[in-house]
Amino acid sequence: MAEQKSSVASEQKAQAKSGKADTTASDFFKSLTLKWDDSKMQTTYANVVNASSTREEVSIFFGTNQSWNVSEDRELTIQLSDRMVLNPYAAKRLLVLLSKIVKEYETRFGTLPLDSDPTK
Repeated sequence: MAEQKSSVASEQKAQAKSGKADTTASDFFKSLTLKWDDSKMQTTYANVVNASSTREEVSIFFGTNQSWNVSEDRELTIQLSDRMVLNPYAAKRLLVLLSKIVKEYETRFGTLPLDSDPTK
C-alpha cells in the first residue's frame, strides 16, 4: 500500500514541476487504487435498524427482534448489537449506495413493501 501512495505523490511532484499542478482533489482520488482489507471484518445480523443524528454525526443502531409472541407479552424487545457513527458526508454516501442497491434488488425481485413509514 505504501508503494501506491508514493507513486501518486511522485506523479503529483512531476506535474507540479511541469506546470500541470492544476490537478483537483477529485482527480487525485480517481487515480488511487483501493485495497479492501477484510482480515478483521466481523459479520452481524440485524432485522431492526434505527438512527439518530446531531449536527456533527449520524448514529445508526442495529439489532434483532427478540420477541417470540408479541400478542401474549404485549412487549417488543429489540436487542441492540451494534452502533455505527458516521459524519454527515459518509452518511449521505451510504444513503446513495443503499438506495442504488435497493433499487437494483426491486428491479430484479419486485417491490419491497414496508409495513409503515420508517421515519415515524
